[in-house]
Amino acid sequence: MMSMSNLLISNAYAEGAAPASGGGILDFLPLIALVLVFYFMVLRPQQKRAKELNAMLAALQKGDEVATAGGVLGRVVKVGESYVSVEVAEGVELNVQKAAIQTVLPKGTIKAI
Repeated sequence: MMSMSNLLISNAYAEGAAPASGGGILDFLPLIALVLVFYFMVLRPQQKRAKELNAMLAALQKGDEVATAGGVLGRVVKVGESYVSVEVAEGVELNVQKAAIQTVLPKGTIKAI
């Protein structure tokens, strides 16, 4: 008894042996190239930015003018292990995590704004 799939789809039989592949490494060359492109376009620049950010946070000191990830501008009053006190106005201090500090601004930036 023939099924409906046998009537519509015929079986394909190989006529001869398949030609031998050129080499084992040549089959993986496109994959290796893709991994290298991914590394140099995505991973390496991200690692470089993370290293620069960690260096900036380690060099943070009293008197630096900073911008937080939330957009708050202020002057560093006290630097702790994982928190920083930022003066945003006369007599108003905020405690923020060091990781929230996005950039260190040039001196005098806050007065210019």
